[in-house]
Parts: sequence; C-alpha cells; structure tokens
Amino acid sequence: MSDALNYLLKARPEALGHYFAFLKDAGQHLDPKTRNLISVITKVHAQTERGFRQYLGRALREGCTPMEVLDALLMAFPALGLAKIIWAVDIILDMNIPGFQPEALLGPTPGPGQWHDVLASADVKDGEVIRTECEGRGLFIYRDGKTFQVYDSRCPHQSTDIPELALKGSTLTCPKHQWEFDVKSGDCIKIGNSPLKRIESKVAKGRLLGFW
Repeated sequence: MSDALNYLLKARPEALGHYFAFLKDAGQHLDPKTRNLISVITKVHAQTERGFRQYLGRALREGCTPMEVLDALLMAFPALGLAKIIWAVDIILDMNIPGFQPEALLGPTPGPGQWHDVLASADVKDGEVIRTECEGRGLFIYRDGKTFQVYDSRCPHQSTDIPELALKGSTLTCPKHQWEFDVKSGDCIKIGNSPLKRIESKVAKGRLLGFW
C-alpha cells in the first residue's frame, strides 16, 4: 500500500474503510493463489510498481509458479496491451527471481500432483516450527492454532536443501548463500528476494496432508 493510501486510511477511516472492506468481501470466495494473481494483473494495469512487486511476492508465496504468472499476464493481454506486459516483465527481470530464468521455465514439466500423508497434526505444537521428510521431500511446517503453513525445504535461490540446524526460532537461513526466511510467512527477509515455496496443505482426520 502506498504512503498516500496509508495516510488517507488514517485520516479518513470512515471513507476509505468501506473501500477496503469491499475489496476484502469481493474476493472471499477465491483461493489466495487466484486472488493474488488477480491483484498482480490489476497492479500491472495501473502500472503501480510497488504494488506489483508486493503482490507478485504474495502470489509466489501462495504457490503460483513463474509460468502461471506469465500465463496470467498474457491472458490479460486484451486489457493490458503489450506495453504494460513488457513493463511488468522488466520489473520481474530487475527482481532477479531464479524461477523466472528461461532455463528454469523450460525445464521438465512436472506430472499431476497428489495428496501425501505428512504426519499427525498433533505432532506439531501450536507456535512450533519443525522440519520433516515425506516421501523423500524435505518440509518445514509452522503451526498457528488450527492453521498450518507447509514449505518446501529447498531454497528458492539454487534449490539447496536447507537442514533443520539452519532453523533458529522462526528464522531459516540457507547455508549456501545466507538467504534468510521467516517461516511464519515464508517471506525472504535478508539478502534474497524470493519466498519459500508454499505447499498446499489440509488436515483430515487428524493427519496433515500436503499436495505436490
């Protein structure tokens, strides 16, 4: 959010509050991934660089792949036009996000995903972050009440598998190039600019399941 919007929200909450409530209610039936992709498109249409960077990060954190982001931009071509898409891609290139590199985009196409039984939900205490393995895949799991955040243990920079010893409180540091992440949100908080890859998850009959 811009400084000007922050100011107006504080100075005239009775006027701006309705607008933000409308935006929240309008997307309540969309999953976070879709909602953030739509926000990415609106920021490109308005050419709001700060907002575009913010919502691009959120979309990637919610599980959007770089190819899905590019598809969304191209699908919105009738509304955006080529100039605004190029504007967005210039910003993406400036952010130097590894997943957007051509060699990463044109790599092997993954097969269809499926649900995997990770562990008993009771094995993760409220407020705790743990690392576990499921069918050869390393995962970091954070629990906040009944909400679970599950992340791939591989660093988004060069796919380094981050060990459990790299976790201090809720801060995860990749041993290869010292990128730091907040496991509560998945955000990269130091050196890098790509969030941890979030794994779709759900709890069923006391078991935490992950989808990949």
